[in-house]
Formats: sequence, C-alpha cells, structure tokens
Amino acid sequence: MNHLAGETSPYLAQHADNPVDWHPWGEPALALARTEGRPILLSIGYSACHWCHVMAHESFEHEATAKVMNERFVNIKVDREERPDLDRAYQLAHHLLTRQSGGWPLTAFLDPETLLPFFTGTYFPRTPRHGLPGFVDVLIRISDAWGERTEDIREQGDKLRDIVQQLDDAKAESKLADAALLRAGREQLGKLYDPDGGGFGNAPKFPMPGAVERLLRHWQRGRASGGQPDREALDMVMTTLTKMARGGIFDHLGGGFCRYSTDREWMIPHFEKMLCDNGSLLALYADAMAVAPDALFEGALGDTAGWMMREMQHPSGGYYAALDADSDGGEGRHYVWRRHEVKRLLTEDEYLVVETLYGLDRPANFEGKWHLHRRDSWRSVAERLYLDAEAAALLLASARAKLFDHRSERPRPARDEKVLAAWNGLAIHGMVQAALRLSEPAWIDSAATAAAFVRERMVQDERLMASWTGGTARHPAYLDDYANMLRGVLALLEARWDDADFAFARLLADGLLTLFLDEEAGGFWFTAHDHEELIHRPKPVLDDALPPGNAIAVRALVAFGHLTAESRYLDAAHATLDWARGFAERQPAAHSALLTATEEATEPGETVILRGPSNLIQPWLEAARDGYQPTRRVYAIPYDSQAPSYLPRLVTAEARARVTAFVCRDLVCSPPIGELDDFPSALT
Repeated sequence: MNHLAGETSPYLAQHADNPVDWHPWGEPALALARTEGRPILLSIGYSACHWCHVMAHESFEHEATAKVMNERFVNIKVDREERPDLDRAYQLAHHLLTRQSGGWPLTAFLDPETLLPFFTGTYFPRTPRHGLPGFVDVLIRISDAWGERTEDIREQGDKLRDIVQQLDDAKAESKLADAALLRAGREQLGKLYDPDGGGFGNAPKFPMPGAVERLLRHWQRGRASGGQPDREALDMVMTTLTKMARGGIFDHLGGGFCRYSTDREWMIPHFEKMLCDNGSLLALYADAMAVAPDALFEGALGDTAGWMMREMQHPSGGYYAALDADSDGGEGRHYVWRRHEVKRLLTEDEYLVVETLYGLDRPANFEGKWHLHRRDSWRSVAERLYLDAEAAALLLASARAKLFDHRSERPRPARDEKVLAAWNGLAIHGMVQAALRLSEPAWIDSAATAAAFVRERMVQDERLMASWTGGTARHPAYLDDYANMLRGVLALLEARWDDADFAFARLLADGLLTLFLDEEAGGFWFTAHDHEELIHRPKPVLDDALPPGNAIAVRALVAFGHLTAESRYLDAAHATLDWARGFAERQPAAHSALLTATEEATEPGETVILRGPSNLIQPWLEAARDGYQPTRRVYAIPYDSQAPSYLPRLVTAEARARVTAFVCRDLVCSPPIGELDDFPSALT
C-alpha cells in the first residue's frame, strides 16, 4: 500500500494499491519533494472518469512504469471533487502553458520549490498511439529536462506566476446598461444554438442548464414587461429540453441524465451520472413545466427524482456524488442491449412498443448494441402502432419494469459515495423545485433530510466542510459549497419552513461575507481567506460544469437579503456585480449564470410571506406559485417559528386563526392582506 491507504476519497482509495508511491496533497509530500529536489508529478482525476481509469490500468498499475515514476518524481494524487481549488489552479496553468482546454486526468509536473508547473498534459497512453507520446518516454524526458535545464524551467515559472497574478488582479471596465447586457447575451446564445439538435455547438454537447435558463428568463422578462415575448428563445428552450429528454443522454429505464453527449443528437452519452448535473436539470425542467404542462418533462422529472432517492441518497440523507461511466470492464455496459435479449424478456406487444419507441428497429448505435433513445414523440409512436393511449401506456410501463429489473441484475457502475456540500446544494434546490411543481411531498422530505445531513454532519465549529465520506467530514468548504447550499436551503425554506434551516441559511450567508468576500474590489474568492496559498486564487464568474460561485452567491444573497431585510447581504451582492459585469460584457453568452444574477439583483421581484394555519394556507400558496414566476419567492412561516424581525407580530387568537399575507418589494412590505380574494391583485 502507498500513502493513500488512509484517505477517505473513493478516487484516492482506487489507487491505494498501485505500485506507484502515491501521496495525498499535503505538507509531508511537498516537503519530501523539496528535500530531495525531485519534481512533483501531480495527477488530478475523479472516480467516475473513464479516461482516468484507462490511464490507471495502462500506467499506474504497471510495475515498470511505476518504477520510473517512483525513482524520478514525488507522485501526488488529487481527487478534483474534494480539492476543486487545486484543480482550478492547475487547469488554468495547463491552459496557459499549452493554449488547449484541459480535462481529466490532468497530468502536471511541478517545481518542488514553487509548485508551479513546467509541463502539463491530460491522458497519456503507456505506449505511443493516436499521435500521443508514450507515458514512460514523457517521464524520462521531463526528468532529464528538470536535471539539465532547472534554471530555464524556473525562469518560465516566474513568467507563468506573473500571468496568473495579473489574472487574479484583473478588473474589466463596464460600459453596457443592464438591458443591453442581457440582450447581448440573448443574441450570442442564439448564434451558438443548434436548430437541428437543440443545445449549443456541436459534439461533444453538454446540457448547459445555465444558458437554457437564461433564454427562458429572457422570454419571461419580455412577457412580464408587457412587450413582445421572445418566442424564438422559448422555442430554443423547449426544443433543447425535449431533445435531451428523448435522447440517450437520459436513462429511459432508471432515470437521471448523463454528463454529456458524445454526438450532436444527444444519442450516445459519456455514461457517468453526476449529482450536480441532475440537480441543475431538475430545477430547469421544473421551470419549463411552470410554463406549460408536458408529459415528457414530467416523466423525466419523476424518473430523475426517483433515481436520486433510490440510488444516490445515503440512508441518513446526504446525496452521493456520482455513478461511474464504466461497469463490467467497459464504458456503458450496464445500459446497452442486444436486440434478442430484449425480445426474450418481453411479450410480442411489449417488444413492438419498445422497438418502435427506443430505436431497436434501426441499426445498432453503440459498439454493436443498442442504447435506448427516442427518435419520435410518444403520441406518434402510439398512433403508428394503432394503439389507444391507455393500452400503449400500460404496455410501455410493463416493458420498462421488466427491462429495468433485468438490468438491475447486471454488474453496476461504481458509486462515488462522497457527500459534497456544493453538489448537495444543487440537488436540494432541484428536488424542491420539482416537488413544488408536481406536488410531490416525498421529494421535499428527501431534500430536507439531505439538508439536515449537511447541517448536522458537515459543520464543524460553525464552519462548513466541503466533503463527507464514511463518517468523516474533511476540507474547509469553498465558495461553491457555501453559495449552492445557501440557495438549496432557501428553496427548502420556501417548501417547508424550519427554524433550524433558517439558522443554517444565516450561517452560510454570513460565511460568504466573512470568509470569501473581497471587500476592496468586490466579488468572492473561490477559497477562504485562511486557505493555504496556491499558485492561483480565482474569483469564478465564467459558466462551467458547475455554475460559477459568484453568480450563485449573488442570487442566494439577494434572496436572503430580501427575506431578512438586511442590506449587508444585498450590498455584497451588488459589489460583486459591479466588479464582475465587465467580464460578462466581453463574452455575455459564456456568463449566462452571471447575467441571470444581474437580473435578479437589479430587478429583484417580490418576497411573499404567508402566516397562518397550515390547513388554510394551501390556496394562498397555489395563488402565489401559479405559473412561471422566477423572481417571486414565497415563504409560509408558522406563527410559532422564528420569523424575520421586520414582520408585524400577530399574537391575538383571532389573527392566528386566519391567513395573513405580506408582499414585499425593495425591502418595503405591503399592509397585511387578510382576504384570499384580494391576494392575487397584490402580486405583480
């Protein structure tokens, strides 16, 4: 066993018995490299990463390769989900050194004194192929270069440090008004949109929920202003969501979306399933359902929420991080089918429905097998088979149940059982939004137990931890953890008020201000003020696999500031936008989440507070939540709970026996509204 044997990360545990003498990131390994003068080989990956597994099998489990690594380098393994700070720093350095996008595994060779990389890459095969050099050859060349050209390498490192420092200190001038900035984002997204396949760009194609939400918000903004709604933007949203829900990126038997599609048509995914993606997509599909009911979207919501509770939730509540892309020694093997296998399991009528709906009547689409996807709408399939809707639905339901039961007997993809605070925040928010839209209290229960798990097991000395595994919480949390958990807990407070969650929300909001806020320039650092010093300390604003922490922090602090009527949260949000909006003006479409944050901060909508008996309050909630109202926040607060202090105290028995509503805008609340008939007209 190497030095990873005691690590809690499932990814690091996968490498604990490699012949490579791996170390976790930390002072012992860094001191060893400094003392011996050996460069550091830093390998960053995660447990569900297909190419990480490939490189591990080819090189890290190979004795001869490991021997070269051990003799010439101090080898450090990092789980990028536990240490996103390190991943961000060295992905940026890789881009600056190579002018190429990064990825995983990330392979970086570091100066042991400065920790600056002097050579980086991603996946290297053990022997040369596909235009890539063999890994052993790379190792020897890098080691020789370090021994022969140390001063040149350190001179290059000084230049890299200067560039990174300029990026850390950057500030862009802002010239556009809010409305013009939002229009620019809409125009750029329209140019990137794929009218045939939906989504943006070509293969590989990612869902990009922040960009889709931006288009939906743009449509709603025009509609709410009384002007002409942008119907093209709405069509882009609905087409994209329809194509994804029909495509192979969605698991049509077990629920849940895979990380991305390898093709333009969403047919063949990269098969890993990540909690963060599914949390974001739950919220997005719920928003689309608020615009208009849709059976396809409703099915995707139900199946995805079911998958998250069935396969991704710890018995005590927290949501796990991911399912691997690989199973049974290859990618996607858990999910794909042979045609005769399906025929054997189903009746003739069931098979006819499945064959027509999921493409088994077409050529195999994945390594000689079939990965299920929908080429057409369910209604068209039923009509083509001359089946009435009820009979067709029964046949499909029984067929799916049989296929799912049979698939469940296959070797399962490995599950990364880390509980990550940031990803749980996204999942809680998505589950709540879906639950409120489809009236599913069990989903709210699931989200509430996840929030309680994080609150009770991942907070130490009033400080949130980023990761929990096997009973141990580790790593002081990052900006994304605080911001996404705050937004998730606020969504939960809208669904079901709880004083413990309200106190947790305050802890998170205060943590954002005290631990991460740049009080001089504005914006939030990704790492806390007392975090170890790394080669790069970013303030993220660019859309990425996760929404940027600054955008989510702004949205959450705006919501919390209006709930509590405390201006310090709003001031921090506006200072962040003052600092960040210049970056958004350069590439508006790449800052869609920040544009939405800008809209919410400058046009904050209304906060609705309802007080009253639970058996009387439901009609009021339905009136307030009707339709797509993205800037309206609705809280039903029991009389015996800790309500925000600015609300009048309704202490008489007569007052407590009825519902009272307050509609608040710009920190000013309406007089109490006591009649349901008067309530809708008080809402915008």
